[in-house]
Amino acid sequence: MPDTSNDAHTPAAGAPSDSLLRLIADSVPALMAYYDLPSLHCRFANQGYAAYNGHSTESILGLTVREAIGEKAWQAIEPHVERCKQGERVKYVREQTLPSGEARMIEVNLIPHVMPPAQLVGAFVLITDITERWRAENAVRQSEERMRKFAAATDEAIVFHRNGLIIDGNEALQRLTGYTLPEVLGLSIFSFITPEWRPVALEYTRSGREDPYEVTITHKDGRTIPVEAVGKTMPMHHADYRIVVLHDITVRKQAQEREAFIALHDPLTQLPNRRHLMEQLDRVLSLAQRQRGRAAVLFVDLDHFKTVNDSLGHHAGDQLLCDVAARIKQCVREADMVARLGGDEFVVVLADIHGPDDAAHVADKLLEAMHGAFTLDNQPVTMSPSIGISLFPDDGSTGDVLLRCADAAMYHAKENGRGNRQFFQPGMDGRAMEVLQQERQLRAAITSHAFVLHYQPQMSLRDGSLQGFEALVRWNHPERGLVGPDEFIGFAESRGLIAPIGRWVLHEACRQLKAWQDEGLAQVPMAVNLSALEFRQRDLVGEIAAVLRSTGLPPRFLEIELTESVLMHQTGPVLDTLNAIQALGVGVSVDDFGTGYSSLAYLKRYPIDKLKIDRSFVMDTPGDADDVAIVTAIIQMGHSLQLKTVAEGVETAAQMELLRQLGCDLVQGFLISVPMDAQDTRRWLTRPE
Repeated sequence: MPDTSNDAHTPAAGAPSDSLLRLIADSVPALMAYYDLPSLHCRFANQGYAAYNGHSTESILGLTVREAIGEKAWQAIEPHVERCKQGERVKYVREQTLPSGEARMIEVNLIPHVMPPAQLVGAFVLITDITERWRAENAVRQSEERMRKFAAATDEAIVFHRNGLIIDGNEALQRLTGYTLPEVLGLSIFSFITPEWRPVALEYTRSGREDPYEVTITHKDGRTIPVEAVGKTMPMHHADYRIVVLHDITVRKQAQEREAFIALHDPLTQLPNRRHLMEQLDRVLSLAQRQRGRAAVLFVDLDHFKTVNDSLGHHAGDQLLCDVAARIKQCVREADMVARLGGDEFVVVLADIHGPDDAAHVADKLLEAMHGAFTLDNQPVTMSPSIGISLFPDDGSTGDVLLRCADAAMYHAKENGRGNRQFFQPGMDGRAMEVLQQERQLRAAITSHAFVLHYQPQMSLRDGSLQGFEALVRWNHPERGLVGPDEFIGFAESRGLIAPIGRWVLHEACRQLKAWQDEGLAQVPMAVNLSALEFRQRDLVGEIAAVLRSTGLPPRFLEIELTESVLMHQTGPVLDTLNAIQALGVGVSVDDFGTGYSSLAYLKRYPIDKLKIDRSFVMDTPGDADDVAIVTAIIQMGHSLQLKTVAEGVETAAQMELLRQLGCDLVQGFLISVPMDAQDTRRWLTRPE
């Protein structure tokens, strides 16, 4: 303690007191000193203060502040000292660099010492090292500043709450909920969560979880919004709070609902598909069995539907299927079910009927509803259905059996003049069993990849060089051996099985060509046929790109062959798809050219590379003058449009010579080579010239 009396302390009186005070002063963690005013000479310093400034408690006595702390520090604190000399109590914080170079933050208190009546005789100095506290508070400030900037910049809604009460939020929160920030401050965050999700949110918060979870919140206008929420506890020195990030997942939920719908419904008519049909049919039959009730299955097939597709195009056929679906739904009750199996086949499930008369009545309503003309592309079209009926429990107790029986009865209706209804009778299911057997075998073939590709070369008429291959699929039938595509592709389309076959063909053709090229063989393109149904129902461009990536085949070595029927309708979608295929670098050929029914304007409208002259025009040349004229016209038209021409079915030297004279670019047929499997094709490629 400073000696403030005019008389010197006697050792006997002061020693014990000074010793105790010294012990106390040196024991506290703070730095302490006392300076006379106005001279600013040091009268006292504890060990901490003296050592902090590089002195001992004895050597620092009598030094001025300037001498004790050094010139640099003096320049920094002089303004504060001047204020203290005026009798002001001063408190400030400053950064201090230790001799070791370490930066510390200190809090300094300058306390004037005033003797009565008002004499300023000295000043206490009390210094506290607040480095750790300063760092902690600074980290919190920086964290909160970053959080504020992030909250303002992000599109995610962010809300801060303590014990469930909202203390802050960003603009995105206001956009998500419809409430302004002042409207929600102080309210419980759980009051905005819909009641069914509130217990989940409460438990999530109580347990301090920080993983994402889903809830629904209520907008100011009353609608509910699905959100993904992630909470995190933010520690503070005074009290923890929670930050919750809310992400609107409305679009995701709609996509999930759409995916779930697509998985169970026909994308064209929006009716339940086969999978959904069988699930619902099983439920209907289970209920009917428990209640000792009855039910019926109606198998509806449109007569001569292929004629509509061939004459008016697939766009008109699709419209007809949608119109038929609408008329069927108008003829049944809400409790009944209408499904589309594929192609032009529909199924109606009648639940809780009294007997056969009820099923007959509905079938007659369907026949009558179809009699009215359909308008397709401004043209009236008439259509009749053939309907087969099976009854539960009379004809079977399971959905599979009833469907098979109704299918058999439908075939019987077609055999009896079409446009009528027939109840199932024993013995009718022979044809249905054949169809089902073929479908089972084809499905098994798809599962086991029981298909092989044969390859037929295409040669240049100019120099005889190999210019490409066409991949031709064969079914390795368990009973009949190799079966050509004419015997199963149409059936596969009608049963909804063409897509997996087409995907396999595309991938295998690209894989095999790449394997040959890796051996230094067949640096030519591979042509793959696609049916009209495949072109319309598959994500063709995405699949082609994926196959090229997975096989490593450069796009220029792949050609897609399409029939004219694909190109004659749905100009916009077809053009978009063909442009996307061309953008990949993949070629496009028109197969069986000359057999279509429509205008040739599509040849200049679409990005086409080749015309393949159908074999029916080649086979009777050069003897048939009409066929020669047709082939000549096709070749000349192709050249005028800068398209290559390929003649199919070339079997004689005379045919080849004629085609050479007419300027045809490429030929394909038995004269060059029969279609060969992969092993024979490789031998053909490596044969001696």
